[in-house]
Amino acid sequence: MRDGLRKWVATGVAALYGLWSVTTAHGYAFNEIVPDVRQPASVSGGSACPIPAHQLVGADSIAVQWSTVLSANPQTILTTDQTATGRLNEIEAAIQQSENVWSSVAGTSLPTGSFSPLTRVSTANICGADRVNSICFDQPDMGFTPGVLAFTRVITADAINIQLGNVVSTEVGQILDADIYFNPSDANVTFATPSALSANPKAYDLESLMIHEFGHLLGFSHSGVWSAIMYPFAAAPGTFSGQRPTAQEPDAPLADDDRTGLRTLYPDPNDTTYIGSIAGRIVPANPLSLPATPPGVTGIFGAHVVAVDVSDGNAIAGTLGGWSCTAPGPVQFDGSYIIQHLPVGHSYSVYAEALDGAVTPSTVSTALTTLCRNANTDPGWPATQACVVPAVDQQFSSRVRPAP
Repeated sequence: MRDGLRKWVATGVAALYGLWSVTTAHGYAFNEIVPDVRQPASVSGGSACPIPAHQLVGADSIAVQWSTVLSANPQTILTTDQTATGRLNEIEAAIQQSENVWSSVAGTSLPTGSFSPLTRVSTANICGADRVNSICFDQPDMGFTPGVLAFTRVITADAINIQLGNVVSTEVGQILDADIYFNPSDANVTFATPSALSANPKAYDLESLMIHEFGHLLGFSHSGVWSAIMYPFAAAPGTFSGQRPTAQEPDAPLADDDRTGLRTLYPDPNDTTYIGSIAGRIVPANPLSLPATPPGVTGIFGAHVVAVDVSDGNAIAGTLGGWSCTAPGPVQFDGSYIIQHLPVGHSYSVYAEALDGAVTPSTVSTALTTLCRNANTDPGWPATQACVVPAVDQQFSSRVRPAP
């Protein structure tokens, strides 16, 4: 880890129960959950194909509350206005702006207004498994290991009719609770609102970290594209990760990779622009180099596959390849990948790389280790829909064959 950078961590708690129509799966970097096929098909869908975690959108807006209890010793949230009311207004503006960034992406079913008005709570320690999406700035947690600035803990349903608090799941993959925690007790770590950042160059930018954590709240894991807001490492203190949002471009902080991921996770059925896709397989030149265990591995697993727009060299999307799934499952580790919701009318080059740099398998584990379930981890799991996730292949070097 380079000096001045800290790691963002997302913790996925996926041990609950929804219904989903499963077709061939993709490996974009989302938090994944396998439906509980031990339950009747009417509540599990009957398939062990992984489902991306997602918020309900449409008639229901996404409610978020935040605790106004702030750390005073040390003071970790720095604002320009030091009055009690002014501090809260400044912090809330950064939270609101972070929501707007994600709900301003064209070609998604997550439009402006998808989030309910923010709610303030004046009590401490409101983050917990209570079906309320919460933000906490002064709540200790064992998740704050050295180097962690903030993290999001997500609870996802793996069947319908699972109750958490006063809410019952209606879909597999439904996010029932997502809580965002900011480190409250490290005297060497402070966060500054946008207007206070220039006067506090040793502070981390609150808004860019908040945008990142809202990505986890929406279902994202981490991205291997360094320019993405979902890259697992924060920008250096005193700097913003990407560009500030503007009235003309409210989603400016996001990279194309973030936007493509959001369109894949929350597709707009009426969209006609972002409907392109690229699919293929990553296979070794020598099949004998594939691991012998677990059985059934016929392609490279865990490769980072990136589509680049040849007109400007921008990375439009990156995905974690290596698997596919067709109902009733389970996952097949055949080296497959699919990159969806690309702008049509563009030409792309595609490359694959090993996760052996700054981004490692551990930083995207919620998108890889959660692809399988079996009787060893889930008693009574049917053998016909069981699998074991292989180790991520980090020992390959890429070679692209020229087009015919």
